Amino acid sequence: MGGVPGGVAGGQLDGSLGGVIGGTGTSTPIPPPQPPAVKRIVRVGSSLKAPRQTFSVQPEYPVLARQTHVSGTVVVNAVIDEHGNVVGARALNGHPLLIPAALKAVLQWKYEPTLLNGTPVAVEMEVTVHFNLGS
Repeated sequence: MGGVPGGVAGGQLDGSLGGVIGGTGTSTPIPPPQPPAVKRIVRVGSSLKAPRQTFSVQPEYPVLARQTHVSGTVVVNAVIDEHGNVVGARALNGHPLLIPAALKAVLQWKYEPTLLNGTPVAVEMEVTVHFNLGS
């Protein structure tokens, strides 16, 4: 009969005790899942031209800054995704009264997608927001 003492009725001939019904006795390990591709952000510089801006929003001049006659520029580090949307912005320098308005404006700006070797990529670059008290 060839079964295993204590085995399961109807089990595989020459099976093993504690085996799986219909199992072949061989197992192939399941490969671990591949980690998701890390999106690379390329810094605009000598080898990569800055993308062309297609939409701009002028910052709203803060009331307190206007009342105290504060003007100047805010330099912002902007991260632009592969679709041309600004997805991150942080102030590098500028007057504290002007920074929130500058960041709010920059986050609404749009750019042409940046291509690297024919593939759209996310880029990081510095932009300058000007605040002038009018003429």
